[in-house]
Amino acid sequence: MISTKEHISNKTEEIRKNIAGLNKEVRLLNGSMRQYTFFDNAASTPSFTTVRNKVNEAIDYYSAIHRGQGIKSFISTEAFDQAHDIVAKFVNACPKEYITIFVKNTTEAINKLSYRICLKPGDVILSSGMEHHSNDLPWRRNNFVDYIAVDDKGYLDMDDLETKVKQYGKRIKLITLTGASNVSGFVNPYHEVAEIAHSIGAKFCLDAAQLAPHRKIDMKPVDDPQHIDFLVMSAHKLYAPYGTGVLLCPREFCEEGDPEFVGGGMAAYVTHYETVWAGLPFKEEAGSPNTIGGIAMAAACKQLEKYGMDYVADHELELTRYLLQKFDNIPEIELLVETDYEKLEDKLGVITFNIKNLHYNYVGAILAHEYGIGVRTGCFCTHPYIAKLLQIDEDTAIKLKEDIICNRKVDLPGAIRVSFGIYNSFEEVDYLIDAIRNIVDGKIEGEYFVDDQSGLFEPKGYNFELNEYFSYD
Repeated sequence: MISTKEHISNKTEEIRKNIAGLNKEVRLLNGSMRQYTFFDNAASTPSFTTVRNKVNEAIDYYSAIHRGQGIKSFISTEAFDQAHDIVAKFVNACPKEYITIFVKNTTEAINKLSYRICLKPGDVILSSGMEHHSNDLPWRRNNFVDYIAVDDKGYLDMDDLETKVKQYGKRIKLITLTGASNVSGFVNPYHEVAEIAHSIGAKFCLDAAQLAPHRKIDMKPVDDPQHIDFLVMSAHKLYAPYGTGVLLCPREFCEEGDPEFVGGGMAAYVTHYETVWAGLPFKEEAGSPNTIGGIAMAAACKQLEKYGMDYVADHELELTRYLLQKFDNIPEIELLVETDYEKLEDKLGVITFNIKNLHYNYVGAILAHEYGIGVRTGCFCTHPYIAKLLQIDEDTAIKLKEDIICNRKVDLPGAIRVSFGIYNSFEEVDYLIDAIRNIVDGKIEGEYFVDDQSGLFEPKGYNFELNEYFSYD
């Protein structure tokens, strides 16, 4: 365990040297340049420079894989095939038991899985009241979905899970759960839930998109009652934003049946009248795959293992505690979830809040334009969870729906989210706190106007020019 802020800070400096674009400056409203400070890692992380270097190295040898008869094809094929095993090892998935399928992102992985899970009338899928839309909407298409409740503090309600298990029994065929919330940061007892699922003959799916970059995950052997049947995650949250995600699932699950996407690379034999599918994972990776993205994801997993996932957890825990303690001294801060310092070990570095009497998008715009700080604002693709935490009643919900239909978003409820990565520092937190104190005190430089349709705020006289930072010329 890391015991001192100083020790953590020393290693952070080493890690910060491995973050692509960390020293890039942006132009503020007053015309000055400021090094960008990024606190939206729950959405996407920057790339490790070691990953970028590995991508550049692989590009020099890039060629069509699996069927190309050239040395570069052999190199690319072997590198891509090894990437499958490296990513599986990152979550302790035995390659003999689980197949690793590369996709675009977690959303595609869950959609792919939802296509594969064929339920009968009367069967039930259990999700939860804190899920990202990606682990909710795909399941609704052809299935009956019910939701494990969250309690008034935002935690998964295990008593409600027990109630629903008694209610539906063996009609439950799948329980699908986020490993950690992208709103509250709460880490769910997913192995315990997996054991409950298996006790009634159901499968368990872990949405690890939010969890994997911050905690060590063990899928466990398939004969362990707490094993994870299906796991999904995205590389763009793992310091490898190169367009790849992954689905891990039992090999036998994909051996039978047809894939949802068909085309090149995943058929062993085709006539005008019949098709014989290729073996796994090729059967499930239609078309030319994102070879470079798979290599990038594997390189990121290896880099995180070198740093140590225990260190990642410790560092982000200290940052979280530090920020929350600072927030305790700002009465205008309204946290969406209650701070329990005894349970911070079960919380990721995700802090969601509002500033009293100030619109969340207004605050986000000031942080961006006057301080060069990047945060996330809104509902974070978790509308039901946000509605629960903000205690939105049914009448208000109806009014909000009408506003959305009328393309008017300015009055939609939401919040500000700060989310940490392995590279964030205590100095950056201090800078954020100084900015928030200035906003609370009314020390605001610009005059902002709001667009009713988008609900976004922008300072008058501000002109963003992409060519100042990036150009295709």
